Amino acid sequence: MANLGADLRALRKTKGLTLTELAERLGKSVGWLSQIERGISKLSSEDIDRMAGVFDVPPSLLGSRQGPNPKEDGKIVRASDRRMIGERAPGLVEQLLPPDLTDSFEVIHSTFLPGSERNDEIMRPTQELAFLVSGKLKIWLEGEPFLIRKGDSFRIRGEKYCWANPYSEPAVAVWIISPPVY
Repeated sequence: MANLGADLRALRKTKGLTLTELAERLGKSVGWLSQIERGISKLSSEDIDRMAGVFDVPPSLLGSRQGPNPKEDGKIVRASDRRMIGERAPGLVEQLLPPDLTDSFEVIHSTFLPGSERNDEIMRPTQELAFLVSGKLKIWLEGEPFLIRKGDSFRIRGEKYCWANPYSEPAVAVWIISPPVY
């Protein structure tokens, strides 16, 4: 759990919270939170659940990630050890690919299950690049429809978009998002 403190600091900063603001939301002291972020103290499972609630992320994002080989910790993420970010839309399964949350970007493995869709337009102050690893995906960028096939990529720069997978196979994509949205 050496990286948990750094992950929490990155989440706090991404959400625009100061140590004092986060400590108040958690009902904890600034000193306690500072020790957590510096890796001096550990979180209980209740604290992890509370933190996840404040950050609006699934507790699994803050869970254990140390693989079987300590030399790989913070460097290698095995497929079986990926952290689930959760489903932000029904039929969308997202996993974090980097070993921690400390980069100025995030890389997400997204699986769009057959029949899934998100009709409400998404607009974030981000730059995003997606590469479709398998399947097909319909996307709408600023209302204009596009069919994305295996091997295609697309970019979104703060534009409105939505998506659908009306096909019988899952669509799998790798997304790079900056700044991170977690």
